[in-house]
Amino acid sequence: MYDMTIRLQPDSGKRLYEQIYEHIKREIIEGKLLAQERLPSTRSLAEYLQVARSTVEYAYDQLASEGYIEARPYRGYFVCSLEELFQMEGERAERGAEAFSGEFSQFRPKENLKEEEQAETFLDFSPNGIDMSGFPFGVWKRITKNILNYGNSELFSQGEAQGDYDLRLTINRYLHSSRGVNCRPEQIIVGAGNDYLLMLLEKILGRHVRIAMENPTYKRAYRIFQSFAYRISVVDMDESGMMVSGLEKENVSVAYVMPSHQFPTGTVMPIGRRAELLNWAAREPDRYLIEDDYDSEFRYRGKPVPSLQASDDHHKVIYIGTFSKAIAPAIRVSYMVLPEPLLERYQRECWFYSCTVSRIDQRILNEFIQDGSFERHLNKMRKIYRGKHELLLEGLRSFQKRFRISGEHAGLHLLLTAKGQTSEEELVEKAAANGVKVYGISDSLVDSKRRKYEKAAVLLGFGGLTPEQIAQGIKKLQEAWL
Repeated sequence: MYDMTIRLQPDSGKRLYEQIYEHIKREIIEGKLLAQERLPSTRSLAEYLQVARSTVEYAYDQLASEGYIEARPYRGYFVCSLEELFQMEGERAERGAEAFSGEFSQFRPKENLKEEEQAETFLDFSPNGIDMSGFPFGVWKRITKNILNYGNSELFSQGEAQGDYDLRLTINRYLHSSRGVNCRPEQIIVGAGNDYLLMLLEKILGRHVRIAMENPTYKRAYRIFQSFAYRISVVDMDESGMMVSGLEKENVSVAYVMPSHQFPTGTVMPIGRRAELLNWAAREPDRYLIEDDYDSEFRYRGKPVPSLQASDDHHKVIYIGTFSKAIAPAIRVSYMVLPEPLLERYQRECWFYSCTVSRIDQRILNEFIQDGSFERHLNKMRKIYRGKHELLLEGLRSFQKRFRISGEHAGLHLLLTAKGQTSEEELVEKAAANGVKVYGISDSLVDSKRRKYEKAAVLLGFGGLTPEQIAQGIKKLQEAWL
């Protein structure tokens, strides 16, 4: 193991993790750190430098994302070979630094040292966190290298507006086998994230559409719809999801739902309620359902729940999915399956919008899925997340007298609802005072119908935390709430 001496300069204007990152990167490039050499663990280096462990983790994560080092399960971090590194640099230049950019946004802490030190003391139960420790960087690099080595000029030409046909065919097969989605590759549109696809959908559906959303709901989608000329109605939920009786009262033509794992409540919509929604949509020619299937890959008990689209016999479901949770947020590849009537409208009125995903990235993702790497990665991440999920549930047993736990057995977060007369603000503040960040459900209530949730409730995400952090966080929440 390499003994590392790093002189940190708190007054230099650079963040501490950037200084660690730049030092290690320079040592590797200059040959002072040799290929396959093991780096100090994040804990030992943090202790030696007298900084928070998360500071070292930020630096290591960035080095790993750029291909300078690789994480080996249960063994630590190792330097990549020089040949791979030089090849990586060549690929980065050719691709405009798209796939392996040096961007720090995913790992960026607060803007100044004082805030950074404060953030490092918190255990963040973010429902949006994911675990990047299991990402197969080596496989991704190998696929990228092969594609660029054997690619031709066609790869650098403008592709099809809906995305390359080969990737759409691969997505089509994957969705049919894993989610029961029934469609043709021609119905699939590939885009750089759900935000883009929702904006494109506005062009397809037209302006001044009346849309219904669950309350509470995914606030980002709400804000996107709000930025359109859409008129938004909110419909309350019961234990089965969006109440169709409430939907009937609203003069809407589109409903946005998350039937497989509603955010933030974690509700899995039963087949009866799904049939009610499909019947509502089928009664009028211009009614549609937008199914956001954002994290359906992660289910820890029972068989996978088929998509709502799988039961659609009347071409009423617009299905949207993403690889951000299953692979990595930086992949920025999402897909939308249009029902046949809307596909005709898209081809007639929106055919000129270019695909927003690089053809190189599309080819890499296609190979990643086709050669079985995606399935192996999913199986690995399911095992990792299942372990964290069970650890969190076990740790929350002592909370059951004061809280109702829901949303379990799927996704990357749980919902804790207080049984007593306490407020959400009190729960959040007490947790923060004890060094833990939790998220109140009221943040997901839409502004047009802002009201208190029936009971104080908070979200506990576990995807981005280590088992040690989860255990530590539970202990701190016990001290704060029990």
